[in-house]
Amino acid sequence: MLLVSALTMVVYTTSGEAIEEMAAAPGVYNDRIVFGQSAALSGPAGELGKGIQTGILSAFKEVNKNGGIDGRRMELLSLDDSYEPEAAILNTHRLIGDKVFALIGAVGTPTSKSAVPITEKYDVPYIAPMTGAEFLRDNELQTVINLRASYYQETEEMIERLTVDLGINRIAILYQDDSFGRAGLQGVLLALEKRGLSTVGMGTFPRNTIAVKTALFDLRSTRAEAVIIVGPYKPTATFIRWARHIGMNSVFMTLSFVGSNALANELGNQGTGVVVTQVVPFPTDDTIPASASYRAALNEYDPDSKPGFISFEGYLAGRLAIYVVKQCGKEVDRSCIDRVLRTGRRIDLEGFTLRYGKNDNQGSDRVFLTIIDTDGQYVPIKSLTSGKIMTKLSAR
Repeated sequence: MLLVSALTMVVYTTSGEAIEEMAAAPGVYNDRIVFGQSAALSGPAGELGKGIQTGILSAFKEVNKNGGIDGRRMELLSLDDSYEPEAAILNTHRLIGDKVFALIGAVGTPTSKSAVPITEKYDVPYIAPMTGAEFLRDNELQTVINLRASYYQETEEMIERLTVDLGINRIAILYQDDSFGRAGLQGVLLALEKRGLSTVGMGTFPRNTIAVKTALFDLRSTRAEAVIIVGPYKPTATFIRWARHIGMNSVFMTLSFVGSNALANELGNQGTGVVVTQVVPFPTDDTIPASASYRAALNEYDPDSKPGFISFEGYLAGRLAIYVVKQCGKEVDRSCIDRVLRTGRRIDLEGFTLRYGKNDNQGSDRVFLTIIDTDGQYVPIKSLTSGKIMTKLSAR
């Protein structure tokens, strides 16, 4: 990766005097390391960006309260792109111009698709984007470090559970009409094709809208036994509420990107039986030590925040950044990221394990299954076959 030997940054003292501060490498100063984030902090996907941001900042505060890393605080500069590719382009240029060490915690496929060509051009690390899009798993990409499993892996788990556990073959898909939605669509189609099946219907809606009614009536006519939804929480919740209002008796499943807490809040008492695949462990269980550490860090950063899958993913992204910086040692620069990560060795973030290789930029392959209970809370499940789970599904 490109190294910059020395950079200057103009800062101002409390008296207003301008001084120049030297940085040994982009974003690396004597007392801090600055990461940048462009994410949806407003609009229909705003809760996703805010959740990821909260998780990262919780991890950073956790390490900073103990003196940081070699005396350097971990800091995050966040810009709002409202889940729009054009804004992501502007933000990415601005953050690189502000000399951040790396970009972290981007939200979404269309925004990442716009930002990554810029990070590749300027050789700026792009760490833990919240998207499972396959194009980000391209081994030719030099800057991208994925934390989570891919959408192909999530949709494979969905189709496996529907066909094996429930014997469902009539499966439809509703997807956002952009690169994110098409990534999820392709995953569903591949998983169906693998089993000699095809979708019984497809519906679309535009990004950053809840315009799902036309697709709803089209999909109702297919008599689908299950509908897989690829979209954020607001259009997903709108579709499910209307579907239940008109008596559409299907199993509804959606990807981790939906924003689980926000989806459950939007659905209220209409959420029972909705199945959501996740890419991080259950945040309120103690199956791994990282879950307890996350909750403690979240409470320290923002006592009013409710633990959830999105902020847990952000926390793990922050922990990954902290791990990299610690392993780099005192001489932190961008080139050490690959040197630290792409070894094929197992990285243990308190029970959440990652492994990167020379030709593998995705750390985790794990997919977890959850369902919304009758009280609006998520519960972890292994399959869709138990009597208790079938009761939830039949309550839809």
